Amino acid sequence: MSANAISRRDWLLSERPQSRLQARLGRAYMTWRRFSANRLALIGLAIIVALLVVAAFADLIAPYPPTVGDLRQGLLPPSAEHWFGTDDQGRDILSRVIYGSRLTLYVIVLVAIIAAPVGLIVGTVAGYAGGWIDVVLTRITDIFLAFPKLILALAFVAALGPGIENAVIAIAITSWPPYARIARAETLTVRNSDYISAVRLMGASPWRIILRHIMPLCISSLIVRVTLDMAGIIITAAGLGFLGLGAQPPLPEWGAMIASGRRFILDQWWVAAMPGAAILIVSLGFNLLGDGLRDALDPRGSRQ
Repeated sequence: MSANAISRRDWLLSERPQSRLQARLGRAYMTWRRFSANRLALIGLAIIVALLVVAAFADLIAPYPPTVGDLRQGLLPPSAEHWFGTDDQGRDILSRVIYGSRLTLYVIVLVAIIAAPVGLIVGTVAGYAGGWIDVVLTRITDIFLAFPKLILALAFVAALGPGIENAVIAIAITSWPPYARIARAETLTVRNSDYISAVRLMGASPWRIILRHIMPLCISSLIVRVTLDMAGIIITAAGLGFLGLGAQPPLPEWGAMIASGRRFILDQWWVAAMPGAAILIVSLGFNLLGDGLRDALDPRGSRQ
């Protein structure tokens, strides 16, 4: 290791940082060290990075159009020309799986953007306000948690109508309660701390305390939970697509692809197996990444 690298490392690990930037970089460096020590977490990170690359460059990577096929080449087995084979419409399954990664990212990103902030606001307000506000918000959260997520999503999609946008809304509506529970628990832990009491004595309003001082303390736990929930979101979206309530044909959504291939599962297994394998690998990647982030962001609960 060079002298410059050692000096940079010592600067990042300094016990007496000279600026906020140095302190933040030092915390980020320690978090990365804990994360990179977990090989399974690095595998999960590699899978998610690969998913992002495939989705971003699908137009360049996919060898064929995802929605155009040739009936004369229907149900061809995997070969050098069609690595994942073709479906009953003669469409290249590899190309459809590649383009389907865009729909998968579209769903999980929108659900995270909608559900996580809603759960964070509900949980922090309930935990800080207490009293009847806490009771009402907690009971609403419990009502949503009482129903299986997929069943509740099916009910909302049935009311809203089939389609990828309605599926995103339905999944987001059913995904926020666990985030609210986590945020409430974190808020109950810190709301009577000396730090929050000092801010309150300085004249800060309740909303300022929640937004500026309590919510940031809940972010790390929320990030871990959102990452771990990505696998469930993917499976729920695939389940809606399988039932015909998610993305509509000819969009290459993985769940819909499995549904169209279930008729050929015994003889032409690749039609359903390839998108199923994609769901398995991506879900595994998010789970491994979430486990690594949990250990890195919460050293108290990490496995040393």
